[in-house]
Amino acid sequence: MTFLVDSHCHLASLTFEGKGPKSLGEAMARARGCGVTHMLSVACTIEDYDRMMKIIEPYDGIFNSCGIHPLNLEEAGNWTEEQLLECLKHEKCIALGETGLDYFYASETRDAQLDSFARQIDLANEVKKPLIIHARSAHHDTVALMREHNARDCGGVMHCFCDGVEMARECLDLGFYISFSGIATFKAADNVREVLEYVPLDRIMVETDCPYLAPVPVRGMDNEPAFVRYTLEFVADFKKTAPSEMARITSENFQKCFNVTLSEPSADNIPEKDVSTYKIDSLFGKGWPC
Repeated sequence: MTFLVDSHCHLASLTFEGKGPKSLGEAMARARGCGVTHMLSVACTIEDYDRMMKIIEPYDGIFNSCGIHPLNLEEAGNWTEEQLLECLKHEKCIALGETGLDYFYASETRDAQLDSFARQIDLANEVKKPLIIHARSAHHDTVALMREHNARDCGGVMHCFCDGVEMARECLDLGFYISFSGIATFKAADNVREVLEYVPLDRIMVETDCPYLAPVPVRGMDNEPAFVRYTLEFVADFKKTAPSEMARITSENFQKCFNVTLSEPSADNIPEKDVSTYKIDSLFGKGWPC
């Protein structure tokens, strides 16, 4: 069976306001109605992880991860390996992250970011779980730390990739996957599409990074897992591949990257009513193959 996976989302940050879903249950129903069967919900601090787990617990098809985001060091700067290890022990916690470096928004915390990222790479190797890496305006330091701390050994994914081909090549050489968000659909994102052209099919994943970065044609809305379908179809068209085939490829890549096996998820706790809105009518009810 073909699955479609949102490989990176922040379900605990969805607002459930406006014209979108009114609850996580409805968001899950909207996702299923658009063919999105599985998702990876990402926490950026240990406190965020605890809150997220309470929210997603009733639903099947959701994996989770935990890390210390470089932009959350002010609130989580005193984190310990022991605390993070407790989160990573959960049976559905399949990765360490989101971690990495961000000099675009927080260049003043560079030294603290470098220390935190290095410690998390080491911990990922210790527990043998892949990394989810955020990198913005920090190409050379990111790759240098990945090499120095043997990130190749645990592997992982460069999430929401928005750097250049050179960095993509270096990360691919380290065995990492490249995940594309709605940014790939933005008019001004020629650099991301250049990377998309370069990255081979067996290293591509798709994501929403919701509630951020909603793809065209819903740009400007709060993003949600259902909208990964738009990104998937854009990527498929760009790579001259059928959407159903791209769904198969990206779900297989997800399984290989995170060492999991996908299966048909339960519909328990998901509303049965038609929760489609005009914003997703073009996607709702579209199964595979298509």
